[in-house]
Order: sequence, then structure tokens, then C-alpha cells
Amino acid sequence: MKFNGQIVEATVTDSNETQVFAQYDGVTMAIDGTEFDTTPAVGTPLTGFAYDNTQGNARLTTKLPTIGHDHYAFGTVVEVRRDLGVFVNIGLPDKDIVVSLDQLPELGRLWPARGDRLMVDLMIDKKHRLWGNLADESIIQAVANHAKPAMKNQDVTATVYRLKMAGTHVLTDDFYLGFIHPNEREVEPRLGEVVHARVIGVRDDGTLNLSLKPRAYEAISDDAAMVLAVLEHSPNHQMPYTDKSDPAAIQQAFGISKGAFKRALGHLLKAKAIRQHDGVTELLEH
Repeated sequence: MKFNGQIVEATVTDSNETQVFAQYDGVTMAIDGTEFDTTPAVGTPLTGFAYDNTQGNARLTTKLPTIGHDHYAFGTVVEVRRDLGVFVNIGLPDKDIVVSLDQLPELGRLWPARGDRLMVDLMIDKKHRLWGNLADESIIQAVANHAKPAMKNQDVTATVYRLKMAGTHVLTDDFYLGFIHPNEREVEPRLGEVVHARVIGVRDDGTLNLSLKPRAYEAISDDAAMVLAVLEHSPNHQMPYTDKSDPAAIQQAFGISKGAFKRALGHLLKAKAIRQHDGVTELLEH
């Protein structure tokens, strides 16, 4: 169909119990009857998105997809084909769009997986077939917001849109640009992967420097977490125990050895979550 992927105004020509049929430029297209509260009469003009479905049948939907020609939006990956690319759901009931392997990373482990998200628009090849086209840097820049310094230390959810040797480029759910240096991740995220990160800096150009590593106090041991919980529930967030306290008193209060207690305090001190003074340990972040 030469107008595959275009928005057209077709004219209703017929209907049955499940479908409405409309014609445009000599081509009759089927529309799912559930799109209408009342079946439109013959001769009614309908504006919709024309496409060939998976079986190659001409279809029209009045529920326009969020993705179109020069209209970028996120689509969800629903299938991965190593010989072809990845299939992306753009909101059509019986058609997913392929992003060609030519646009995907050379390393297969960095390909998007099912459930990942890709920002794409639609393009048509010489055979009038629809393909998904990944948004380039200029498109991402055009939709991005300028981050403020106050965002430092905030948690963000972001989608990976570009992989480079220097690091991972992401776009947050609030449309801020982010960059993850290789030192700030344990494993390189996939293209399209949704990651949860924390802001460790804000550049002058409004880009966020992000880390996928946990905060120090989030990576503490179970013993340290227990001590932290005691401090959080203690009056004034203090307790009369330090690394100088009597081992028997520590065993009585916490059920752990003094060595384990000192290691727990060491974790919290390193994380700058506590301080010790005058025979007490005090919580700094609560």
C-alpha cells in the first residue's frame, strides 16, 4: 500500500458485525468495529492511520498512534530477532514496527530486550514498508529540559538512548539528559534499558551526571542496617554506645560481637551517616 503509515481521510463503504470498511485512493481498508460507539453510515468520512498489518492486509485505525513520520515517541520492545532487529509496539493492535539491526549496537548483549523502550519515528522504504527509526542526538536534545543544581543527590528513572565508549547517555522520565561514566556502573546498560540512578552532579549545560551504584549507606551490611534502625528509633537519634563500649554491653544490646559492631559503625562512619562524641553515637542523616 503506497500510503502505508500515513494519516488519510477515507470514506466508509460497508460494514459487518465486526468491521467497518473505508476506501481511500482506490484501496479498501478494514477498521475494527470496536472503535465506534455507533457504526458509521456509508459515505461517512473517517480520518485514520493507514497501514498494512502483520498479514499484509490493508487496515485503518482512527486511534492514531503516538509515533508517526517526524513524530518521535517511546515505543516498547516486544520481540527480538537477531537476523532482523527488534519489534516495537507503537500502539497498533495487529502490527509492530521493526527497528533494523543496522541501527542497533554491534554487541548483541547491548541490544534492547523485551520490555525496553526506544524513541523512534516511522520511515517508509522504497517497497512502502514501515520501519522504526531511532531518534538521533539532535532529536533528544530538542526535547530535553535544562537540569538545575538542586537536583543533585535526587533519584531518577531514565532510558538509555545512546551507547558510547566514554559512557552511557540517558533521558530521564522528566526529559533531562543524563550521562553515566563507566566508573559509575557495574555493568553497561543495554540500549533502551530503563535504569534507576542517582544524580551525582549537574553540568553547566544542564546535563546530569548519574551513578548506577548505590549510596554508601544503601550498600551497608545487615549489622550496620540494624544499628541504623536503632538510631532512627532512638530519642534524639542517639545511642549510648560507641566503638569504645564494653563488649558485654554491646552483646546485650545488639546481639553481636564488639568486632562486628565496630565494623558496622565503620560502614556508617564512612557513609557519613553517623558521628561519635562524648560517649554516644549520633545519626546525621534522618
